[in-house]
Amino acid sequence: MAQSDQAAPPLFVQLAAHEVRWRLLSELARGDLRVRELVALVGEPQNLVSYHLRLLRSGGLVSARRSSFDGRDSYYHLDLDRCADTLTAAGAALHPALRLLPAEPARTAGTPATETPSVLFMCTGNSARSPIAEALLRHRAGGRAEVTSAGSHPKAGLHPHAVRVLRQRYDIDVAGQRPRHLDTLTGRRFDYVISLCDKVREVCPDFGDHPQRLHWSIPDPAAASGDDTAHDGYPAFDRTAAEIDTRVRHLQPILFPAPHRKDRP
Repeated sequence: MAQSDQAAPPLFVQLAAHEVRWRLLSELARGDLRVRELVALVGEPQNLVSYHLRLLRSGGLVSARRSSFDGRDSYYHLDLDRCADTLTAAGAALHPALRLLPAEPARTAGTPATETPSVLFMCTGNSARSPIAEALLRHRAGGRAEVTSAGSHPKAGLHPHAVRVLRQRYDIDVAGQRPRHLDTLTGRRFDYVISLCDKVREVCPDFGDHPQRLHWSIPDPAAASGDDTAHDGYPAFDRTAAEIDTRVRHLQPILFPAPHRKDRP
């Protein structure tokens, strides 16, 4: 038998081919979830879901992070960049003609959209994670989305490291922005409500018109740094901003679907 006939299927094919794992990947592609939520969504026993999650974690597609609301619980997160890399490798392994091409760039600012999505980002203090997400999406969307952020217990001002990382890494100035309370948004309509804090997810108020609820389980960089103002706490904010920027990048194709392209004649 030829060596090519003996080759094992690529990693992504091995992991995603199983029905339960594919359903888990599909649910986690929307946002971070706990085991009991995945059990309810896929309709399988918890021991089976946990088993397949372990396989996905071993393959590097899924990671787990302890909940800041309940340390006995964990949120599972799908690494979409890793999925893209392994899926691209799977196509190329079968035939060079199946190598995936980079996605088309999103429409540039000023290009009219059929609808303008409205997005709310939430965290507890509205001083770091949610204003970083707000600023990055507004920057990358170029005016094509209505974006705001708020907190359940807003701080007096934005964290200086959050202001600094947006200015230095992304050339975005939010120095004049002030945290706002979720109560000030009562009656507002949102298409997407995205929580970046495990604690605020548990107290999110109801918004009209049933917005899409997504969760990004991201630790508070101020808590991770151990000191709210120390200079050596800045790297935690830099890492947090990079993670949020990756998630914002993956959010854009959901907010702004690419127009259908006809096949070439």
